[in-house]
Amino acid sequence: MTPVIFWAAVALIVYTYVGYSLVILVLSRFVRHPIRRAPIEPRVTFLITAYNEEKNIRAKLEQTLSLDYPHEKLEIMVASDGSTDRTDAIVREFSDRGVRLVRVEGRVGKTETQNQAVKQASGEIVIFSDATTRYEHSAIRHLVRNYADPSVGAVSGRYEYFNPTGASIGVGSILFWKYENLIKRLQTDIKTITGCCGCIYSVRRSAYVPLPADIISDLVEPLKVVEQGYRIVFEADAIAFEETTEQTQEEFRMRVRVVTRGMRGLLYMKKLFNPFRYAFVSFQLFSHKVLRWLIPVFLAVALLANLFLAGHGHRFYDATLALQLAFYLLALAGFLAEKRNILAKPLTVPLYFMTVNLAAVVAMYRIWKGYKAVTWETVRK
Repeated sequence: MTPVIFWAAVALIVYTYVGYSLVILVLSRFVRHPIRRAPIEPRVTFLITAYNEEKNIRAKLEQTLSLDYPHEKLEIMVASDGSTDRTDAIVREFSDRGVRLVRVEGRVGKTETQNQAVKQASGEIVIFSDATTRYEHSAIRHLVRNYADPSVGAVSGRYEYFNPTGASIGVGSILFWKYENLIKRLQTDIKTITGCCGCIYSVRRSAYVPLPADIISDLVEPLKVVEQGYRIVFEADAIAFEETTEQTQEEFRMRVRVVTRGMRGLLYMKKLFNPFRYAFVSFQLFSHKVLRWLIPVFLAVALLANLFLAGHGHRFYDATLALQLAFYLLALAGFLAEKRNILAKPLTVPLYFMTVNLAAVVAMYRIWKGYKAVTWETVRK
């Protein structure tokens, strides 16, 4: 029985990271739903959600105002979630250039701040952005051209992370998002993706559904759009440039918050796991979300089973145990190297892998305890 448990855990790990990608790749060769794109110019609300962003908001607004889209069709709105620094004052300096400030009192969190701001939006399309994100010059045009297809209800752009300090955890983030972007591209070719990039995504204003404050909007809002019969597409040419975190602790805290809200979001949208009604969507959510969050459980099972199997004359299981332990030691070495400001690129993948999976463990514990992550703190300066 122990070998069965070991190999079942290994199979689930391999499927989650490799098998699912291969299945999506094969499906994309046989099942395709092309998008009818056209160079349309609907009225757009560009919504920046901010909390205490006085160091970034001026540059963000200047950059947004310089984007390639007709000024008369672009409403720029900053939704301030009870900011206590100079964020609001800086935004007001741009009022004569058409920038609107929506002040939300009470520190209600990103999702509720967006809910209240969208009520005041005038655009047919609402684009959601963060204050630290820089958009490629034509990003808005690339996003909105997809809405020429009436089946499209939400469009996600592409993260392009940069790592100016060369931090180990940042290298891991870049590799992770390259993988994610590839998956999203293939999912779009088949029919739809199931989540958007939080710093660059958009929805039809008419399809927007207000969400509870503790629900992560860039995952659940698109799923609400899917629930209405629309598809969500990934637009690889709409690029958002974002700086990676520089410390493992920062990435860990961010991942815990995101995964906690993501888990709660899928519990909120559990009806989409019905394979008879939402076949492709439920397959994606189970394979690419649920199984990924359960990876630390599979890792623990594989390690424990391997401990029982090793040392009984089976050299193969002795070797697999050694490989597992070596991988964990490499992750620890990467963490210690970071503490000493030593850049060790070969250790970046083990370090990032363990960081995100330990974050999933903490997130599962928080869900079990009923914790709700509503507000956020600015990480990247």
